[in-house]
Amino acid sequence: MEREYVESTMIRSYGFDSTTSTLEVEFNSGPIWQYFDVPESVYYEMKVAGSCGKFFHTNIKGQYSESQVG
Repeated sequence: MEREYVESTMIRSYGFDSTTSTLEVEFNSGPIWQYFDVPESVYYEMKVAGSCGKFFHTNIKGQYSESQVG
């Protein structure tokens, strides 16, 4: 999955696969996680959020099934 690099103290990059509704997040600490059945609108909201880390904690973490992939 292609990811977009961002300036964040928590997140290095993230991307979205619209065919599977999967959000992939690479953290600055190293791991890569995928979050499943994420609405595309949530991905776009994350793109325009003032802080993608804060948005992640509020709107994604614990809200969707997840799996560490890297």
